[in-house]
Amino acid sequence: MKSLKAALLYDGINTKKDVYIVFNKRIVDITDKKPDCEIIGEGIVTPAFIDGHCHIGLERSGEPYYEGETNDELQPISPLNNVINSIYMDDLSFKESLEFGVLYSHVMPGSGNIIGGRTALIRNWRTNIEDALFCEIGIKAALGYNPRSTHDWKGERPTTRMGAIGLLRRELYKAIKARDLLKKGKKDIEEIDPTTEHLIQIIDDKPPLMVHVHKSDDIIVLKKLADEFGLNVIANHCGDVYLEETWTMIKNSNIPVIYGPIDSFASKVELKHSSWRNIKNLIKVSPKFGLMTDHPVMLQRDLFLQLRHFLRFDMRKERAISLITKETADILGLKDLGTIEEGKIASLLLWDGDPFSLESRVKTCVCEGNVIDIE
Repeated sequence: MKSLKAALLYDGINTKKDVYIVFNKRIVDITDKKPDCEIIGEGIVTPAFIDGHCHIGLERSGEPYYEGETNDELQPISPLNNVINSIYMDDLSFKESLEFGVLYSHVMPGSGNIIGGRTALIRNWRTNIEDALFCEIGIKAALGYNPRSTHDWKGERPTTRMGAIGLLRRELYKAIKARDLLKKGKKDIEEIDPTTEHLIQIIDDKPPLMVHVHKSDDIIVLKKLADEFGLNVIANHCGDVYLEETWTMIKNSNIPVIYGPIDSFASKVELKHSSWRNIKNLIKVSPKFGLMTDHPVMLQRDLFLQLRHFLRFDMRKERAISLITKETADILGLKDLGTIEEGKIASLLLWDGDPFSLESRVKTCVCEGNVIDIE
């Protein structure tokens, strides 16, 4: 076993002072008594940061844009795609992410397709995708401008938002009818095409649908689709939401949010109300939410920097850190990550100063019990 001495511990929920975190692969103890094991460092300790939505390893640093693999242009409804098959772990961005404390990435296909495929949580410090895969999370879907902007791609493509929603509803109804015929014994599973079979799983097994959505009107449509088909949805982005009433609707609908990226350029009409000032109403209403970078839209290494906006609206530091640790882990269903508690996986960051100070840096990454060199 090893331990870290935390002069100040941000545990993902609260703070503690002058404690030791004892760990192997998991956290064994948090105590104010000096443990009988090696103390590998002392300073301020936080949980590992988790990027709730990104495309790292798909759009790769230093490589031409036309080699990117965020979107597959073959079909608009592609639930059989699995993002893990397009990630390259030699993306130079992974090293930079580790230097700034981001140990885990929720990687997903892009938003050009109505259903883009399966998403995955990966370990940023691993060198191949088999070792990097922590778990699959859910299914990427998209509403709004992006799926209707791809009408020159292959397959049956919508040119309007209503066309995209109509195409999605058609395929979901097709899956429901096929499921009902299976239950009645009027069809065998071998007669169902693979895409419809996977859509049946989305309806019945209810994996989280990570839905790209920005504007209030599209979020209302998302809520109606979730109610109509019994879908388990998580709203991703919500960058154009500026009205308190929309955040209230989201909260009352129990729709979690992976919010952001906050510091990106408003590159399209559906982001015309995008502003860091929207955070005021987000905090005021406080639906369940975590944060994202949408890397490379915003570089993953800058995930922590987004927290400065929340401090401007008087959010406590420990609460702000929870947005990229505990809250994101909770939304993604990661029960073993996100907080520093006894029994949790030991993924920790040791800082040489207050992480909210610009000159501070990560001294040590503890990645699932292993100390990783980040120099």
